[in-house]
Amino acid sequence: MNTIHSSRRHRTGRTTRAVAAILLCLILIAPVVYSFTLSRSEALWIGNKVWQNECNGTVAGLTSWNAGENFASLGIGHFIWYPKDARGPFEESFPPLVRFISSRGATFPPLLNEFPPSCPWNSRSEFLQAQRSPHMRQLRQFLAETVNLQAEFLVQRLRTSLPKILAAAEPSQRTSVQRCFDRVASSGEGRYALVDYVNFKGEGLLATERYRSEGWGLLQVLEEMRDNGSDSAAAADFARAAKTVLTRRVANSPGPRHEARWLPGWLNRIETYTRN
Repeated sequence: MNTIHSSRRHRTGRTTRAVAAILLCLILIAPVVYSFTLSRSEALWIGNKVWQNECNGTVAGLTSWNAGENFASLGIGHFIWYPKDARGPFEESFPPLVRFISSRGATFPPLLNEFPPSCPWNSRSEFLQAQRSPHMRQLRQFLAETVNLQAEFLVQRLRTSLPKILAAAEPSQRTSVQRCFDRVASSGEGRYALVDYVNFKGEGLLATERYRSEGWGLLQVLEEMRDNGSDSAAAADFARAAKTVLTRRVANSPGPRHEARWLPGWLNRIETYTRN
């Protein structure tokens, strides 16, 4: 019996050591995810800059529907909300925002009390006709009163995007992508650039957000960066890479979309990444 127990103990010991070795290997090869945290004041500062970028900082701009689009653009980040029978290539972000604000215990206007799964206006013309309606006025007031929560949502979106971006990157580029993210996130202007860009042009993961198999999201910008620069130049490096990626998007875009008309505004927005 002693021999049997001894044999079992040896097997158990070998198994435990083997499991420990495997776990150590997994820890060593896994990317180290940056712990992206911001104070509420910094998040609000970034949120106000995004509001300026998307809506010129106006309350009226919090409820928009751009010409040529099939969705409403709401809040400081112009979060997308599709009507019931409309879908498109871009990720819908307004419903997740509402769920986030709900988790913070905010009071909703009647339009959102029983939150519908889709935008109640079916077209841009319907939306514009409703601009002075009680529902629209209440919605604008709600969005104006929850700027701080929308800013927190923007930061959370970036925080949850990073692991997905690293998982989607080519294995040979993951370390470089992580390093570039860390460099940019080391400064206030860099953190603003990261939060704004992922809201502005997405993560770069959806197959529907590609032209000629090339994306234009945060992943593609981080891949475009040089990972051997200094931290002090990281925001400028990020801005240069973003301009390259967006210029490439326009060159790859289908002719009928006439995306060249938007490029100057996009590049002007990127310029704010290197100015306080």
